Amino acid sequence: MSLRSPRALLSVGSTIAGRVLTHAAQVTIPMLIGATLPLAAQAEAQAQEVRIGIVNTERILRDSAPAKAAEIKLKQEFVKRDEELQKLAARLKETNDKLERDSAVLAETDRTKRQREAAELDRELQRRTREFREDVNQRKNEELSQVVERSRKVIRQVAEQEKYDLVVEDAIYFNARIDITDKVLRALNGSK
Repeated sequence: MSLRSPRALLSVGSTIAGRVLTHAAQVTIPMLIGATLPLAAQAEAQAQEVRIGIVNTERILRDSAPAKAAEIKLKQEFVKRDEELQKLAARLKETNDKLERDSAVLAETDRTKRQREAAELDRELQRRTREFREDVNQRKNEELSQVVERSRKVIRQVAEQEKYDLVVEDAIYFNARIDITDKVLRALNGSK
């Protein structure tokens, strides 16, 4: 057994006491922080109410003045080609009707010739119809993308002016009180 001086004992005792106090502080401080953080977050959330808005994109693309103007522009742009396709379809129908009506009295060569003409007209109509649809879809997408771009600028303006924290386009469910679509439509219709 070794004898230690009172100073050595005091030094060992203070080291042990220091370790105990350090351990207690390490355990207590995180517990205090962990207990107070949710209270602080709740108080902050109550102090700062989050404003959320929802915009119905389908209504914007259907009811806004820019969307209606784009629709009219597209109709005017493609009306002539649509009429040409209708005339070609009428000519094909007339050719088929005439072939069916006269097929009993036609010679085999004449009937074959008219069947080829009808088949060529049908292929031409299908090709031109497909091209027409592709062109219409491409132009429609171009016009709608411009409407969407313009509407998003207006949505940002409305959100900033009315101090919204979050604005969402389309949702599965939302309460009507957070729907700002009418405000966006009014702003869009006013800013042609």
